[in-house]
This record gives sequence, structure tokens and C-alpha cells, in this order.
Amino acid sequence: VQLQASGGGLVQAGGFLRLSCAASGLTLDDFAIGWFRQAPGKEREGILCIRSSDGITYWGEFVKARFTTSRDNAKNTVYLQMNSLNPEDTAVHYCAAGPDLKFDRCSDSYFPWAYWGQGTLVTVSS
Repeated sequence: VQLQASGGGLVQAGGFLRLSCAASGLTLDDFAIGWFRQAPGKEREGILCIRSSDGITYWGEFVKARFTTSRDNAKNTVYLQMNSLNPEDTAVHYCAAGPDLKFDRCSDSYFPWAYWGQGTLVTVSS
């Protein structure tokens, strides 16, 4: 099983990026999906977590409607579209997949995320 996160890079404040999380060895549609980020010197925090069974989605409070998510089941890939980026969004971004269980918050410690991508760095310049 492998999750491959990609799409990070350097962008100016106000810009946008689209991150991809491509899976092999599992079908993403059968798993809960999470996007997380970790900035230097800070704890990892949840950006977005999607429950598998009902598609209920939890967003981190800092997102404030700037980000959206989509998926392409044919490519077994989930996307995170990030708009209106600011320097505080600078972090390594990770995708994760977990079991088909219910949860009520987006957290890397509260839920048993089984698989993690390697991380992709997003740098937003001011």
C-alpha cells in the first residue's frame, strides 16, 4: 500500500495550489481520507477529514472556506485545492487513509489513520 502526495511548491501569498494524493494497493473510496499539515516547530494539524461511510467532512478552522476537495475514482486519487494561500499555510502537507469508522473531528491522534503519504512541502511567500 502506498500513498503518494504531490503538488506542493512555492507560491506567492494569495495564490493557489492543488495537491494530489494517489493511492496504490488500496481503493481510496473505501477509506476515510485525511489531509494534514505540519509547519516547522508546530504540531501536525488536520486540514480535512472525510468519513468513508457517509462522506461527512470536517475542516480545520483555519481553512475558512479557502480549500475544496475532490476525487477521481478512476485514478484512485484525491485532490486538495488550496486557494487564497498565505504565509501561515507554509507546511509539509500529508495525506492519510484510514478505516471505515465514524469520527467527529479531524485529528491525526484521535483516529487510527493506517496509511500516510510521504508529505509534500507547500511554501507561501509574502
